[in-house]
Amino acid sequence: MAACPFCEIVADARPSFRVLDDEVAVGFLDVRPLFPGHVLVVPRPHHVTLTDLPAPLVGPYFERVQRVAHAVRDAMAAQGTFVAVNNTVSQSVAHLHTHVVPRTKGDGLRGFFWPRTKYDDDEHAAAVAASIRDALRPSG
Repeated sequence: MAACPFCEIVADARPSFRVLDDEVAVGFLDVRPLFPGHVLVVPRPHHVTLTDLPAPLVGPYFERVQRVAHAVRDAMAAQGTFVAVNNTVSQSVAHLHTHVVPRTKGDGLRGFFWPRTKYDDDEHAAAVAASIRDALRPSG
C-alpha cells in the first residue's frame, strides 16, 4: 500500500503551505485549488472517512474547520465559504479531509463540476497561506 500523502504532510515529510498545525488537525492549501485560499483540513491521526473518525474527535476536529472557515473568509476578503467532505466517492486521497473554499457571489462556481486553478508560483501560495495563518491567530 502506498504511503498516505496527507499523513506525510502531517509528519512534515512532504512539503505543504500550512495554515493550521496543532494537536488535533493540520490545515494546508490545496495544491489544485478552486480559488486561492482553498484549504484542506485533516485530522492528525489517519482516518479514511468522516464515519471513521472517533466521536470524541469530531467536535475538536470541526472546531478547527470552523476556525479555518472564518479565517479563509476574512483573509481572502470573501463573502463566505464552501465547506465540504467527500467520503470515499470523489475522495482523491484516502484520508479524511475537509475542503474550505472562499466564495463570493458571482465567482462562477455552479453545481459540483468546478475547474481547478493553480497558484501563480510558490511565492503566491506562501502569501495566501500566510494571510490565512494570520487570520487564524487569536485577537487581543
